[in-house]
Amino acid sequence: MVKRTALLALLAAVLVFPAVFTLPFPRHVMIMIFLYGSLAVAWNILAGYCGQISLGHAVFFGIGAYTSTLLVARAGLTPWAGMAAGAALAVVFSQAVAFPVFRLRGHYFAIATIAVGEIVQTLVINWDWAGGARGVFVPIKRPDSLWNFQFHESKALYYYVALGLLLLGLAVTRWLERSRHGYYFRAVREDQQAAASLGVNVAREKHRAIAVSAGLTALGGTFYAQYIFFIDPESVLSLSLSILICLVAVLGGVGTLWGPVVGAAVLVPLSEYTRVWLGGTGRALDVVIYGALIMVIAVLQPAGLVGLAARLGRGRRG
Repeated sequence: MVKRTALLALLAAVLVFPAVFTLPFPRHVMIMIFLYGSLAVAWNILAGYCGQISLGHAVFFGIGAYTSTLLVARAGLTPWAGMAAGAALAVVFSQAVAFPVFRLRGHYFAIATIAVGEIVQTLVINWDWAGGARGVFVPIKRPDSLWNFQFHESKALYYYVALGLLLLGLAVTRWLERSRHGYYFRAVREDQQAAASLGVNVAREKHRAIAVSAGLTALGGTFYAQYIFFIDPESVLSLSLSILICLVAVLGGVGTLWGPVVGAAVLVPLSEYTRVWLGGTGRALDVVIYGALIMVIAVLQPAGLVGLAARLGRGRRG
């Protein structure tokens, strides 16, 4: 009862945040928290619950971003149609990639996902129709329109769309936790051979996990494109983005519902505010602080901030 009340209070505070904080920068920080939180939640389904550590998730993000942007720019479709098409294409691509890469395990699988990401980024860089290395702009249409997914007067509507993406990812994760497939995912994570001996179709469950993860990640890619109005291979397909998504989830706690959200709530404000305060005169001290925090958490509490909070709670009860 107490936990439910706390969650409802948190949700209410999040909903009224734009009415209290009307300046663009605080809203931007919250939007980035929601976006990276949703990406980390999606990554966590594959890596945290199913145990498949991917370092190439930027591919699915980029598919969502490029599909929606090109459909808007070349075909004049609404970005919402592009968002659905991008998610579907990301799912199809994930299944095609899964056949070869899921034959590998452990660090070999992680290396294979890096290779897939680098190959896709190189192909897009040399694809002139999609903008190549120059990137592509989202056509700006006025006035503000939900149909066009563009809000120039205020960031409030972007805020609520990003919040909706995060809540969707959390709802899917919660459903998976309690479903039969969630138990299968965790069995695969702990021991694939043991899971197979008990009748779990390991290959099918891993394919299912990456499909759900890819689709949710692609939704975030479309949102990012519509929010920034410009994409290029470096911004939506880079290895650094894949690693950042991974680090957000690892900091908060992989294999948990709220871990990715907690990680985003810590890392995103840290990155945004230190970039503003120190980035110009501090010679990238924001990156140093960012990396130091990751190392401290990794060494002292591998279960992440959620694991640390649980341990402190047990200590107090003891």
